[in-house]
Amino acid sequence: MARIVGVHGVGKQRLGSKTLLKDWEPALADGLDLAGGPELTPGDLRMAFYGDLFRPPGHTLAVGDPMFTAEDVEDGFESELLLEWWAEAARVDPGVPPPGGDTLARSPRAVQTALRVLQHSRFFGDVTLRALVFDLKQVRRYLLDGELREAARSRVEEAIGPDTRVVVAHSLGSVVAYEALCALDGHGVRALVTLGSPLGMRMVVDRLRPGPETWPGTASWTNVVDQGDVVAAVRDLSLFFGTGVAGRVVHNGSHAHDATLYLTAKETGEAVAEGLA
Repeated sequence: MARIVGVHGVGKQRLGSKTLLKDWEPALADGLDLAGGPELTPGDLRMAFYGDLFRPPGHTLAVGDPMFTAEDVEDGFESELLLEWWAEAARVDPGVPPPGGDTLARSPRAVQTALRVLQHSRFFGDVTLRALVFDLKQVRRYLLDGELREAARSRVEEAIGPDTRVVVAHSLGSVVAYEALCALDGHGVRALVTLGSPLGMRMVVDRLRPGPETWPGTASWTNVVDQGDVVAAVRDLSLFFGTGVAGRVVHNGSHAHDATLYLTAKETGEAVAEGLA
């Protein structure tokens, strides 16, 4: 079994474990090199893949994701999360106007305004409208669809074997990994490394199963975050999960949330090396 298990984030529904491994393996190897850690050998890293659970079923003469528009953003969780992303984008990007006040008064619909603003922001500039809406729906479905949630968590639990010492989880994958580790009794994982995690957002932390107060602390936890990562709006996870969570700040440039950039960081390599030692 692999010594390291990787858990991906949203937007990977058209990929697979082997496809992701091609990106994650060399990136993590570089991070370990910078940290002076052990060499990553073939078979050390395994991807726990759950993206296909979000992939829409095929239809005749139709490919790709549904053609989502602003009208497809549902009231409640999806619209609230979208506005939180907007508020955080405004905080870290001087070119993004903050929500509320005159901004909303000039628009008939806050959701339409938020999508338009975010698509012109530094963080979401490369994301298409339908992909942005699809990402919102993936987060909502994981947290509110019990059947899908259980299936995704099972993928991670099955990937963690007796030889697994480190779990590296990106974005929504950090939520899945957290819940999987809480559910696994007697696992040998020594280190959880989360990258660009939304686990500090109130909309997420309030819906965790189990909640943050039950984190067993059986593994060390390092949360690696870029200051410009809009998805990781609350960077200090120790506020919810206790002082055992160590926070490390990195600089990923214009692609703050990119998984491979997080993996190549020395700080990530150090956290993984500590778990392998």
